[in-house]
Amino acid sequence: MPKLNVNIDHVATLRQARGGREPDPIHAACIAELAGASGIVAHLREDRRHIQDSDMELLRRVVTTKLNMEMAPTEEMVSIALAIRPDVCTLVPERRQEVTTEGGLEVTGALEAVRQVVARLKGGGIEVVSLFIDPDTVQVESAVRAGADMVEIHTGRYAEASNDSVAALELDAIRRAVDAGLSAGLRVAAGHGLNYHNVSAVAAIEGVEELNIGHSIVAKSVFVGMERAVREMVALCLGCPLRSP
Repeated sequence: MPKLNVNIDHVATLRQARGGREPDPIHAACIAELAGASGIVAHLREDRRHIQDSDMELLRRVVTTKLNMEMAPTEEMVSIALAIRPDVCTLVPERRQEVTTEGGLEVTGALEAVRQVVARLKGGGIEVVSLFIDPDTVQVESAVRAGADMVEIHTGRYAEASNDSVAALELDAIRRAVDAGLSAGLRVAAGHGLNYHNVSAVAAIEGVEELNIGHSIVAKSVFVGMERAVREMVALCLGCPLRSP
């Protein structure tokens, strides 16, 4: 069963809404680790809408599990990543006007550019470089050619499916992408849009090593606290049903 990595971006989103210091995403990361998270994910966006450079620096100091820095494949972000040295760098697409990441990285159409970024990160000592891609076997093949160690399969279309039939089709696409990644020797993670109601089906896919989940955990923590919100998601990732309070 997959391990859970907790994305803390939206703790920072709430902080930035008032421009103050609370809530502190670093504190949230520490609680998530103590509650059983196997890693912490943070996306340093080009517009700095939530996570800030100082947050990444502090996370590198305090995270004791694994720090995954999501980043656009740009010169600025590569330089920051090489200075901070997270355990994992995940390359994601980024548009200023989007509310959240809307799809996977287009690796096939920008293969040489992505390959150069991957090579720079790996040459600078980043242990794992992952690519956030749509559940498309062509993109998986391109990720291999780009030199990635890992892919994170975008689960957004599954999570946002309008009915069970569409969800089943999207889940099949995720399974095919996972199988393609494993067959090519890649490590495979999944994430985006997963919550307490839809995560179990993805967690049950054989070969998915990690699930990266943030918004739904942060949203639930408003009502039950970060510790319980993380523990309950860890349990679902492990295939355990939630107990009634």
